[in-house]
Amino acid sequence: MVDRAKDYFRLMTETYKIEPSIKHYSCMVDVLGRAGLVEEAAELVRRMPWNPDAIICGSLLSACRKHGNVDLAKQAAKRIMELDKNESCSYVLMSNLYAASHRFEEAMEERLLMKAKKIEKEPGCSLIEVNGEVHEFVAGGRLHPKTGEIYYLLNELGLQLQEIDEIPILNYFY
Repeated sequence: MVDRAKDYFRLMTETYKIEPSIKHYSCMVDVLGRAGLVEEAAELVRRMPWNPDAIICGSLLSACRKHGNVDLAKQAAKRIMELDKNESCSYVLMSNLYAASHRFEEAMEERLLMKAKKIEKEPGCSLIEVNGEVHEFVAGGRLHPKTGEIYYLLNELGLQLQEIDEIPILNYFY
């Protein structure tokens, strides 16, 4: 639906004379990046009337990691580091990108830089409300009182999906 997003963005500016905010640009960068149009997303960032913020650079960096664009990723990571020297996402995404590109020494350098600068990656977190009670889950966490049951059910679901779709699913939950 990239073309549709582009049409809405164009209509907003050309037809309705609405100046896009940085959030609109951020959405467009994300849409283009997810679709693999990383260079086009970078060009949109260059044409913005503002300097890109960490969110836009993070979207661009994430797209670069997903689609293997190391050169553009370096630029986005550099900008994120300029904006916030303690932000871990640029180091983690660059490390993952290098590793996926079989550039293992550079991947390790990113992780070592993080360690040397004492920058720690914050674990991912999800919240869900069940019967009026909010439950928080942290990536890799084992503190929830029903952790055993949760991981058992996740493994069962994984096995069922594997049987249905014949997709090779590795057991990530134990």
